[in-house]
Amino acid sequence: MATDDQLLQRCFHEWMAIQEQELKDLTQALDQNQTDGNLTENACAQLTDKSVNSFQEYIDKRAGLARQDISGLFSPSWNTALENSLLWIAGCRPSIYIRLTYALCGSQVEFQLGEIIQGLARGSLSHISATQLRMINDLHMKTIKEEEKLSSQFASLQENIADHPIAIVAKRLSHVGEPSGEADRALDEHEVSMSNILQEADTLRLSTLKELLGILTPLQGVDFLVASKKLHLCMHEWGKTRDTRHGRR
Repeated sequence: MATDDQLLQRCFHEWMAIQEQELKDLTQALDQNQTDGNLTENACAQLTDKSVNSFQEYIDKRAGLARQDISGLFSPSWNTALENSLLWIAGCRPSIYIRLTYALCGSQVEFQLGEIIQGLARGSLSHISATQLRMINDLHMKTIKEEEKLSSQFASLQENIADHPIAIVAKRLSHVGEPSGEADRALDEHEVSMSNILQEADTLRLSTLKELLGILTPLQGVDFLVASKKLHLCMHEWGKTRDTRHGRR
């Protein structure tokens, strides 16, 4: 029978395999569109919906696994040290989606300046409107507020370790680390709170992604998803290279 850590690892690796396949599908669609310009809004919407649905399935699955081993999700053994150093409540900050969008808008404007001048840059993030930018900025501000609220709740959970009863139980023990039913109950309650805040963070990640894709045109959404999945997969591979360099793998 698989251990809790093995189940969590399997969930992660299955998710990464899905990311690779979706990146392939999204990239093929963009490449084909550059060739013949026949990528319809409906086809783009189907691709983005598929990506959102797979994300929903992933967070639902790990929510179930979190009830068995929440600590494993906050310090995942399957991640590289680089990835773990960037975690926010067992995942990425939702606001990174907006920061990535801003970065893509600027880089594509520079890269496709000639096409923009000729009016040939259709539907890409270099062709984003002022209205879209205002909506994205509003989403950014709202998301940051939600992040700050969750960060504060998470900080309180971490500080609770030094509070009653856990710290008092530890002080009373005759031997360091000896079994304690009272400590186990307190730690179990702590893990339930950790699971709850993870679900809130995952909900914010998903809702922010949905709102952002709702602001972008379907083609812009595909463009964004290609970049975000590449970033995700690249960070994992770059992290493995750095771990090997430092003797961790």
